Amino acid sequence: MSVKIRLARAGAKKRPYYHIVVADSRSPRDGRFIEKVGAYNPMLPSDHADRVRLVNERITHWLSQGAQPTDRVARFLGNAGLAPKPAYAEQPKQSAPKKKAQARAEAAAKAAEAAA
Repeated sequence: MSVKIRLARAGAKKRPYYHIVVADSRSPRDGRFIEKVGAYNPMLPSDHADRVRLVNERITHWLSQGAQPTDRVARFLGNAGLAPKPAYAEQPKQSAPKKKAQARAEAAAKAAEAAA
């Protein structure tokens, strides 16, 4: 059985609230879980103390048992010092300028060099 530490959504429409849970990887996002080990409220400001609440002892227990945190939960654990901070991936290639925009930028840069 593969165990994950992940977010389970709660709260109302357009008012998200997440429970940080330990669950079997095959169970649905908001379905059955093994244990609740924290909470995340994205509606609070990022510097607010209650934005992310973690039960440190239980999280370290589940990590020692081989539970794998998801990307977002791994960030929370890294910020809390419970696990190493994950290496952030580079900017997605989809958001990079497309071929024509890159060509226009290169032409503008060459024109600026010629003018200088």
